[in-house]
Amino acid sequence: MQLTHFTDLGLRVLMYLSHPERDTPVTISEVAERFEASRNHLVKVVHFMAQQGWLVTTRGKGGGLALALPVDQYRLGHTIRVLENVTEMIDCADPPCALRGRCHLKSILDQAMEAFFKELDRYTLADAVASPTHQVITMLHKLRPVA
Repeated sequence: MQLTHFTDLGLRVLMYLSHPERDTPVTISEVAERFEASRNHLVKVVHFMAQQGWLVTTRGKGGGLALALPVDQYRLGHTIRVLENVTEMIDCADPPCALRGRCHLKSILDQAMEAFFKELDRYTLADAVASPTHQVITMLHKLRPVA
């Protein structure tokens, strides 16, 4: 299973915002620059994550982004499932499959997907940003400010 670019950016945003030692707010422009991502695409990702209650966003001068929850409360399986908006691996109805209702493949794939997310739920954002990742995130925060 390959994650979408939307999910990839969402995870990067969460990881970048996990850095607690910050005097100034993190902006979308800063995240876009650090990860060489489209600002417009990041706006969509951040908006979605704010709607989920994962981020706190403040508009205007001095505004920015922050995590809404402690890093150990973001379960990776749940986070990825929501970002991916995945409910099933295959849809036997569209396009219609001649084997529908008489095939075990869908059941097998659904079980595998559940196992995938269950395994990911053993980990949190805190696990993902543990050292050495933490040091790299710290270095990214110390780069020159975005104009």
